[in-house]
Amino acid sequence: MASAASSQISVDRIAAVRRFNRFYTRQTGLLDEGLLSSPLSLTEARTLYELAHHKQSTAAELCSTLGLDPGYLSRILSGFEKNHLIEKKASPKDARQTLLALTKRGRQVFEPLNAQSDAQVRNILSKLSPAKQDDLLHSMQTVESVLSPDAAGMTSYVLRQHRPGDMGWVVWRHGVLYAQEYRYDERFEALVAEIVAEFVMKLDPAHERCWIAERDGENVGTVFLVKKSQSVAKLRLLLVEPSARGLGIGKRLVSECVGFARRAGYKKIRLWTQSELAAARGIYQDGGFKLVREEKHDNWSRKGLVAETWELKL
Repeated sequence: MASAASSQISVDRIAAVRRFNRFYTRQTGLLDEGLLSSPLSLTEARTLYELAHHKQSTAAELCSTLGLDPGYLSRILSGFEKNHLIEKKASPKDARQTLLALTKRGRQVFEPLNAQSDAQVRNILSKLSPAKQDDLLHSMQTVESVLSPDAAGMTSYVLRQHRPGDMGWVVWRHGVLYAQEYRYDERFEALVAEIVAEFVMKLDPAHERCWIAERDGENVGTVFLVKKSQSVAKLRLLLVEPSARGLGIGKRLVSECVGFARRAGYKKIRLWTQSELAAARGIYQDGGFKLVREEKHDNWSRKGLVAETWELKL
């Protein structure tokens, strides 16, 4: 039986929401029998996406993330296993738990589909001016925050590529935050400026990218992926504003770097950081990076710093 509140919703409002749903599903091709002309359904592709962006997952975690019925997910995973897209192994921490991960074949299926999805969205956005793109992204945030306030509170930000003015912000915020939090002097800011200038002057869009995290119209995070060699990329300048920490932005930025690096054909990602940057180190470790080298140094008016090199094999 409908509640009193629901019975007062006008027919026009119901029609407007349904009209938007029809428009959105047609615009993004969700009505096609296979997503982006692939043999996978939308739900199967979403499941592959979650598996690709987590080194290992359990079925329970996937159910929670995707909001799927356990029996339905079990059938999807059985199909994946039959087609050699996933592998299963017992958790070393709890033998009762089964960890799921994509196989090499699974990544070969996922990566072209993911690239097509990126291309589809890029095509849609390319028809809009930067201002209209911002309007669209902010409207999407509004829909998410209204329909799912709790989830939106954790993800109410957008990631985008850099545009004029962002490079100055990157240098400025690194200079300010590292002075406040770690007492680094202006020589650290100069180092960041050199990295940013080289990125802009030598940018190879097919193999390099800067991401900016934006929340409520304000920049709150950034990361760069740059070319070291044909097979090695460097992750640089990861930063999240204090006001936006705890929202998973840093982890998401690193995940975007990893996905882009794989699609660009790199075999390894390398990064350089400092041992005292505990939050960043935690993100790298959770993302599968391994510490491969340490070196003591005295820079930026600080003595006894320990520089660390981390690597991730793709």
